[in-house]
Amino acid sequence: MATLLGPESLWMGGKKRTRNRNILSRIRQSQIAGRGFSRGTQLPEALLQERDKRAKWHGIPVLLQELYESSHLNSDFTHTHTVLKELSSLLSMEAMSFVTEDRKTAQESTFPNTYTFGLFGGVDVSVNIIPKCKKQQQQQFNLLNDDLVKDCLSVLYNCCICTEGVTKSLASRDDFVLFLFTLMTHKKTFLQTATLIEDILGVKKEMIQLEWIPNLSGLVQSFDQQQLANFCRILSVTISEPDVGNDDKHTLLAKNAQQKRNTSPSRAEVNQVTLLNIPGFIERLCNLATRKVSEATGTSNFLQELEEWYTWLDNTLVLDALMQIATDEAEHSSTESSDESTLATIPLRHRLPQSMKIVHEIMYKVEVLYVLCVLLMGRQRNQVHKMLAEFRLIPGLNNLFDKLIWRKYTTSNHVVHGQNENCDCSPEISFKIQFLRLLQSFSDHHENKYLLLNAQELNELSAISLKANIPEVEALVNTDRSLVCDGKKGLLTRILTVMKREPPDSSFRFWQARAVESFLRGATSYADQMFLLKRGLLEHILFCIIDSGCKSRDVLQSYFDLLGELMKFNIDAFKRFNKYVNTEEKFQVFLTQINSSLVDSNMLVRCIVLSLDRFESQTEDVKVVEVLSECCLLSYMARVENRLSFLFRLVNIINVQTLTQENVSCLNTSLVILMLARRRDKLPFYLNALREKEYAEKYPGCLLNNFHNLLRFWQHHYLNKDKDSTCLENSSCIPFSFWKETVSVLLGEDRTSPCAIIGYIDEPYMELDRDLLED
Repeated sequence: MATLLGPESLWMGGKKRTRNRNILSRIRQSQIAGRGFSRGTQLPEALLQERDKRAKWHGIPVLLQELYESSHLNSDFTHTHTVLKELSSLLSMEAMSFVTEDRKTAQESTFPNTYTFGLFGGVDVSVNIIPKCKKQQQQQFNLLNDDLVKDCLSVLYNCCICTEGVTKSLASRDDFVLFLFTLMTHKKTFLQTATLIEDILGVKKEMIQLEWIPNLSGLVQSFDQQQLANFCRILSVTISEPDVGNDDKHTLLAKNAQQKRNTSPSRAEVNQVTLLNIPGFIERLCNLATRKVSEATGTSNFLQELEEWYTWLDNTLVLDALMQIATDEAEHSSTESSDESTLATIPLRHRLPQSMKIVHEIMYKVEVLYVLCVLLMGRQRNQVHKMLAEFRLIPGLNNLFDKLIWRKYTTSNHVVHGQNENCDCSPEISFKIQFLRLLQSFSDHHENKYLLLNAQELNELSAISLKANIPEVEALVNTDRSLVCDGKKGLLTRILTVMKREPPDSSFRFWQARAVESFLRGATSYADQMFLLKRGLLEHILFCIIDSGCKSRDVLQSYFDLLGELMKFNIDAFKRFNKYVNTEEKFQVFLTQINSSLVDSNMLVRCIVLSLDRFESQTEDVKVVEVLSECCLLSYMARVENRLSFLFRLVNIINVQTLTQENVSCLNTSLVILMLARRRDKLPFYLNALREKEYAEKYPGCLLNNFHNLLRFWQHHYLNKDKDSTCLENSSCIPFSFWKETVSVLLGEDRTSPCAIIGYIDEPYMELDRDLLED
């Protein structure tokens, strides 16, 4: 028979267990109801001692009584600390077993000592000791109280990870949470405080406001670089919007409704502003992100460093990684050393601290880059961009690329790995992914993207424009040459180099392609495209799509998107495409990859349609005419039946209820096809073709009703979003006014209009859902 504590066999020592069960039940009921006993330490000591051995409490209730009675404000905390240490030793082994076991197994285990400690009021007693210690310390300058506070924090953290509900209980005490931040001014208690705060904020129902923290600016400015890096772990919880799953998978309908309800800035947005107002904050983060391992201050004592790691980490993953790196270093060095016997005589523990410093520094940088990335994507993006450029973040990362970010002997490890940045992956994988995400955010639709190049590469862009007799891009002309990358290669070129070396299905390819694509996004630049084409990027992408055997849909989607940006409006790119795809077999493989998932490939389809339309208006150019007649891809898209086929499928695979940030591009690609048809007075032909398709498939009205609803949503969604409309205009080179006009024409209510969808739906099949977009 089970009790409130679980199986009786674990807790009770004899057959007569009724008294003991009643004690525990009364304590639990009192805690729930708020009447009677508020903690087990209120029970008579004699009773607790009598029941202790049978219940296997290991003296914890009696020790808690001593702890409570010795921890009054004016007490001598020496005895308090002695008792707490004894309690801590009983709890620490359970916490150790939790963080060293597989997490799923550990959650199914029970931790009797920690449970008993919490049941008899240990958490409340520990929480109350901390402010008393600090107050007495301020009055009497008693430095020994730091050790007591440190042990209290460790005990609370052990309870959080071993006992369900403790973390949420602490998170509900706003005053205590804010008080914890004041403890971070003391170096001796910093790590324990930071670790506990991070756990508490992770479960807190409402995000904390950073401006509530007493003297936040002074607190942050008092941190050394190591403390600031750890503080970024806490900040990441306070500046990110609450995680409600994969952002791309949430419907736009739901997001729009949420935005209507919440018109004021979110707490995360307010916290971002608070951070940006702290003097020197961004500059220090840039220094942390770009410092070399040799510049990092660290202890030379291995055991001390190991102890600090254990305090900071919540599992053994990094320690495993350290051992692996040390082994890799030994193997790597043995291939370069002529004296292998000398290497073999060096104990592993003597080599490990340097490896530990490297991975320690990498984990710091992961947190720092994450904070910078979130700020780059926030409402203050331009302000953040200006500061990151001024503090030379990009040149600093470029200098670290070969020696730290993409060290040679780790490039091919962990070939298959999901691209979710929250995944439980090694420090080096997290670092690389976070680095690429930062570059993606930095380059995306911003003139500072040219800071990813060095001076020589900028000159190359200028030469490309000059040779093509086209003006240089204004952003390139305005780039401050003192802020660009140093060395023989810029960051963009370095990413291209490592991308070509990755295995076909490596998840790094996804992030690498996204980073390079972001450099090309926005208004199409011929010089930018040619810069990458000259480095063999197009041939590499086509190899991955056609010849490599890559099966990852995420990687293929990123390559389709990149290929679209690389080829858009560029006749040289289509010529190179035709040279690589030089057999019917290769072309059919390419088409199969495109057709296998239009959600993934529709941006490339859009690029081909737009490019074809432009090339067909440039027939006075001999080179264009030649490529138009020879390129298999352009010839394929020039056939109207193929464009109609894409249009049918694009409209058919989405509806208003399933539209997400990921698949809304299908709606915009279908609109591009129809806008270009409207320009050539072919819109009625395309609408009639959609009607005929419905009847041929025996579902009249279905396709056109769906498209009508999608366009109504399009108006509702895009006409209130300046950024989205700018992106549409830049990526298509079609004025947004023409987008709006075309949608309005298609949604016209005059059934006699040859360009209105409603005129192609027979009245018996009119099923337009007028309530779909209502609040």
